[in-house]
Order: sequence, then C-alpha cells, then structure tokens
Amino acid sequence: MKLFLPSLLLIAPACLAREKAVDEATHAQYGSGEVMAEIMAQKEATWQHYRDEGYFKPGRYRSSNGYYPCVDGSVTVGDGANSTFQCLNLDVTGYLTHEDLGSTNATERIGSSIWGITLEGREFAIIGQADGAAFAEVVGKGWWNYVPYIGKKEGTLDYIGRLPQHSVPIIWREIKTYKHYAIIGSEAVGHGIQIFDLRKLLEVRTWWNRLSTATKTFDIVKDVTGHFGKLPVGRSHNVVIAEASQHIIAVGAQPRNDTCRSGLIFIDVSDPSNPTQTGCAASDGYVHDAQCLIYRGPDTRYNGVEICYGYNEDSLTIYNITDKADAQIISRISYEGASYTHQGWVLDPENQEFLLMDDELDEQKKAGAAADQRATTYIWNIANLEKPILTGTYKSDVVSIDHNQYVHRGYSYQSNYGAGMRILDVQGIPSDPTGGNIKEVAFIDIFPDDDAAPAATFMGTWGSYGYFESGHIIINTYDRGVFVVRRSREVVGGFRAEF
Repeated sequence: MKLFLPSLLLIAPACLAREKAVDEATHAQYGSGEVMAEIMAQKEATWQHYRDEGYFKPGRYRSSNGYYPCVDGSVTVGDGANSTFQCLNLDVTGYLTHEDLGSTNATERIGSSIWGITLEGREFAIIGQADGAAFAEVVGKGWWNYVPYIGKKEGTLDYIGRLPQHSVPIIWREIKTYKHYAIIGSEAVGHGIQIFDLRKLLEVRTWWNRLSTATKTFDIVKDVTGHFGKLPVGRSHNVVIAEASQHIIAVGAQPRNDTCRSGLIFIDVSDPSNPTQTGCAASDGYVHDAQCLIYRGPDTRYNGVEICYGYNEDSLTIYNITDKADAQIISRISYEGASYTHQGWVLDPENQEFLLMDDELDEQKKAGAAADQRATTYIWNIANLEKPILTGTYKSDVVSIDHNQYVHRGYSYQSNYGAGMRILDVQGIPSDPTGGNIKEVAFIDIFPDDDAAPAATFMGTWGSYGYFESGHIIINTYDRGVFVVRRSREVVGGFRAEF
C-alpha cells in the first residue's frame, strides 16, 4: 500500500486556509440554489448600474486595432475616453469593440467568455456575447501585414462573422473547443448546446483572400453541425470537454431538482451531428465548472482513469467518469472561508499533483484567506486523489474578484474582473506548495474605472485564452470588447519570459 506523505505537510503552517470536510447543513443551502441566486442578483444589480451609466451602449468605445506598447506601467489604446490602462510586461496588439465584433443587440452589447483554436496554423478567437458567438482571427505574420493602406497588421483582430444565439439573448455564454468544433452553451432557456464546425471560418477567409473584409452571419440551423437540445429546460451554466472519451459535458443545467440535479451531464459527440446523452453524475448536485482529463500523476491507483475535477459551489469534488452511466465520486472536500467554489485548473496535466482554484464570492464576503478582499488563489495538493490537501494561497496585491484561470507552460492566466488579466508564474509550486514563490509577471487592467477606489465587484474582464503558439493572448471584457495582448518586447522585473 502506497503511503502519501508529501513534503508539503512540513510547511503547511504557512497556509492562510485549511481544507475541511463539507458541512452538510451548509451544503444543503448551496444545493437549494440560494447562494447562486444571491450571486446572480448581485451581478444583475451591478450590470444594471452600468447599463444606466451607458456602459453597454453602441458608440461608447472606439476600436483601436493596432500596436500600443506598455510604457512605464501604462498603455493608451487609441484616443477614446478612459482608454489608458495600467499594465506590466504586456503590449496591446489589437482591440475591437463588441459593436465591431458584430453584436447588434441595442441594450446588451456585452461580452462574456472567450476561447481559441488554431486551424491550419491560423489562430482564431471564439467570443461570447449576449446575442451569440463572434469569430475573429488573430492576424499572423505574412505578406498581408505589408500591403499599403489595406494590410492587416500582425496581432490585430480580423472579424469574420458570428453564430447568433439559439434562443434569446443573455449575458451568460460559455465556449470550449472539441477537435475543430466550437461547443457553445448558455444560461438562456431553450438554447441547448450548439456544435459549430470552425473550419467554416477558413471558407470565409481563405489563404489567398486574406485582405478580404467580407463577413458572414451563420444560420443557427443550416450552418451548425449539431445541436443538443435535450437539457432539462435547455440551459446550462458551462460546457466542459472530455476529449479522451469523445464527450462534452454540460454542467449547471437547471433545474436543480431534475434527475441529474444540475451535475455533470455526459453527451457523446463521437458523431457531432448526433450528440447523445450517455449518463450523468448527480450525486453531489450542482456543478459550476469542471476540468476533465485522463489522470496522470502520483496516485497510481487512478493512472489512466478519466476523471473530472468539479468546482461545486462549496467543494472541490473529484469524479471517476470512466463509466458515464455510473460515475463515482473519488473525494469531496471543502475549505475554510469557502463562499462560492467557482473554477480551477491543474498545474500540469501530465503530472497532476497540484491544482489551482478560485472562489468567486470570498472576496466580497471577506471570508477566510480573502478577508482583505485581495484576489485569492487556492493551492491544492492532489497527490492523493482521495484526500486532497490545501497547502497554500496566493494573494494578489489588488482588491478584486477572481473569475477564471487557465494554466499553460507554468503560468496561470487569471481573469480577475476589475483587476483585468494577470499572469502568475506558478512553476515553483511543487518546490514550495505554500505559494511563497509565486510571482505576478505581467498584467493589464482593462477596467480603469475603479482604479481610484478598487472594489470587489462583478465588472471588467470575464475570461482570457493564452494557448496560442504565437504568444498572443485574447481577453474578453463585459463592456469594452476584445483585446489582444502579448509579452512586451522588453520584459522588466527580472522574470522568466515564456508567457
């Protein structure tokens, strides 16, 4: 029998929080939807305030699709009002407003999630908006950069088209990719999950007509490969990919009293034109987000097993999903200050010993390690999948709410609402699991409106995508649109510069 005695146990006292068993009485409160409803109400109130101030109206911002360097801690993008942003080691290479990205909804020109894909060496952004998903290319290097007057500069955004919403406009729209398909879910009743073949973008903008400005609005019936319409009321909070078993997974699919209890709903997409439900994992109720992959790591009992790390409002819940008709919980753990367990990502998919997690409500609640309202990242050791241990926390210097993060090449790309997109060097966590050697190496704060009085509020940056080989990073914001950034030509601070 293998004994799990990681060295982190010797340094755990430096941690600002501890793991603890799930409190069943509190869990019932979360399970009722009460806490989620509280968050939704806070967000709606925040967005309504900014609607009243005109933040989402057409014409408030102007696209500035060009190169703007970060100099002495700030970058000015174009000449519009309130267009100077605090930054570190990130230059802006492109920027388009939601209006110029095809959104036409008069009252809801507002963004949400974002994801990316590389097709035939070309990098594309899939952009969540209230009235659908927009598609844009991050322009690469080539002859088209240098054509006088009509050339498209490297790193700028080239808007190609959009796929409208399947039912009604709503702010919440989540996107991932499976093979060469966009998987698009929404909180809108009746939306279901759209499956769109992104190779269609190559037909609109072929390699020989790269200077074209033609765009296309795709038909939600004729132009989609498939549509899964059998969610209980047609809505989900998020979509997750389990590519190893050719599945996508809907999470947070209301109502909570349905058979699947808003847990993991498994959808076979081996034939994307005919997505089929194969089971669900209802035993821990509502799942807000998850990461699903084949386990590779120190817990040899599970090597080769398909698992999901579930972020379930008040717990980190780890599932064995190998049998979609009978998924099992491996472990379920909470932590001090748990307010709304939101999202997380493993540090290394090839050696799943640690994962990073964020809580969407702890800063507002001033709970636990986030009592000072500085964005807090939780570090879990998962060397024993059956007994995860909370080993440390990382504290941002800035008051804000953390929302989404993804880890790539030893960096965590964090979208922290009003504090913008921030990049942390996390490669040293295995040698110091308390987080003591985590460093913030770059950031751009593209919600300057609260800089004079930073607040833990639901406005600013929703998500980012930092997996492009070119080094370009795409960022979607609620109000301003989409920014493309990349590492500054000269990195200051003595940091390693692979981000």
